[in-house]
Amino acid sequence: MGWLIAGALALSCFLGLALVLKLPRKTREVSAAALILGLAGYALQGSPTQPAKPTEPKEKVAGAEAAEAVKARKAMAGGSTVTDKYLTPADALARHGQYGDAAELLRGAVAEQPANGEAWLAMANALVGHAEGNLSPAAILAYRNAERAAPDHPGPPFFLGLALAQSGRLEEGRAIWAELLARSPADAPWRPELTARLADLDAFIVRKAAAQGK
Repeated sequence: MGWLIAGALALSCFLGLALVLKLPRKTREVSAAALILGLAGYALQGSPTQPAKPTEPKEKVAGAEAAEAVKARKAMAGGSTVTDKYLTPADALARHGQYGDAAELLRGAVAEQPANGEAWLAMANALVGHAEGNLSPAAILAYRNAERAAPDHPGPPFFLGLALAQSGRLEEGRAIWAELLARSPADAPWRPELTARLADLDAFIVRKAAAQGK
């Protein structure tokens, strides 16, 4: 079927040039030669018998995981002054896996309010998502800016530790979480989840070491 379609398109193209555009004979010969060369290239490189395989978008729909990240960030937020015109649409974009667009939108927020920790934190998380879970230098800078803007906020170290662990830097992530847990008040609402995550990370580190024979 692929050969028939390619041949039909080539013939239609030639007839259109010859009959509609009234090309001179010499020009018709050149056009025919070009079309034949095109068909020869298709014969060498084309694969008409292979089934189609649509490529997946670079940024997949994040679904529940992104929604949980947004929810956790909001739970840890302390008196954000980011206006809805930035944070609300950015969160919606992140929930649908459009992390690059979310990060770009949040650049406007930090430009207007460079001391706003939640804006920096949301942008850092979006940058990590955009890099498919990898911790880029831009994301690290955003986390550090979030921490400088709100040094007592648990969000920046919590999500930085999470990003480090997900990037394979387990000990670094563990150290940040352990330090956060040590300075968290006993009645801090985030303390139970942080304790559970740290225990899970410790167990994973032990299993990994055992698998590697250490």
